Amino acid sequence: MDMQFGNPDNFYLLGVVVLCLCLTAWAIAARRRAAMRFATPTLSQRILPAGSTVKHWVSAILVCSSLALMAIALTDIRWGKTWRDVPQKGIEVMFVLDVSRSMLAEDASPNRLARAKQQIKDMVDEMAGDRVGLVAFAGESRQSVPLTSHYEDFKQTLDSVGPHTVRSGGSRLGDAITAAANGFLSKTNEHKAMIIFTDGEDQESQPVEVAEDIYADKGIRIFTVGLGDMDQGARVPDTDGGRGGYVQYNGQQVWSKMNGQVLQQIAEKTDGAYIPAGTRRVNMADVYHNYIANVEQGEFETAKVNSYVARYQWFAVPALVLLLLEVMWSTRATKVNSDRDHTTMKRKAQRTNREKQHVVRTAG
Repeated sequence: MDMQFGNPDNFYLLGVVVLCLCLTAWAIAARRRAAMRFATPTLSQRILPAGSTVKHWVSAILVCSSLALMAIALTDIRWGKTWRDVPQKGIEVMFVLDVSRSMLAEDASPNRLARAKQQIKDMVDEMAGDRVGLVAFAGESRQSVPLTSHYEDFKQTLDSVGPHTVRSGGSRLGDAITAAANGFLSKTNEHKAMIIFTDGEDQESQPVEVAEDIYADKGIRIFTVGLGDMDQGARVPDTDGGRGGYVQYNGQQVWSKMNGQVLQQIAEKTDGAYIPAGTRRVNMADVYHNYIANVEQGEFETAKVNSYVARYQWFAVPALVLLLLEVMWSTRATKVNSDRDHTTMKRKAQRTNREKQHVVRTAG
């Protein structure tokens, strides 16, 4: 049977149930051994009346079975598929990733480009319904992923981009902003956000003026994430990983610093936000919820989804029934034992009274 588990990590709870059952068996056996060792046969019968072991075992099995069913329910087990109409609502987010050679600088571990990719993934993991696209740029721009809601495909393409993705080196941020703006699907001037990951280097492409014009014409809010050290900077590797040495100009190694000023201006001119990540590890989930998620959402076309049907209730309901049975069983067993003890005490009292009366008659 084709199954799916929404929370497979909860399978460890079944191991906990097995451990509880083993501990219960050990406790029952230890109790009997202790009673047989330290009590007389008569007293041990009172401590361990007939059927007490069966009562404990039945209760343990009922409770453990209930817990096992609950554990399976918590794995969010699903099987069988059905087609559902799912309304699509969210925003269009175009990620603009700098893949120029300066992004290979290793002041951010392992390098600026790898850090930017991970930050983009962290944002995508927080999304639900948003469309995402990717534009890679250096000396030229290329739309690597058109706007899509297939996040896994997006991440696979993201992993593959690098300096080799574009044919021309350099860094023309203004051209990248224009290319990203042209990649949006919605014709309205809302529900759009552009997120730029770069060290801020630019070769006279007027990114601030371009961003301001696009915001005025299309209402696209631009958020910028600056990567790299602002003070000392870092050397630029000649190849990914720095194994081929470092880029030189006129016999001197080229050092790259983050230019946060231009990124801040872009964000301010477009009602966005500037995140100076630098070389630090930034919680991009907070960035998404505090900034990007505040962009007004729009309605997309309804999508048909062939999804698994949740079956957790098939296990949760029997689990509750077993718990109720255990309560009824324990209450009944306790009542039976109480009635038996009461009857035994009553008979002893009657026997004592008869013995007293016999003594009195004999004495008389």
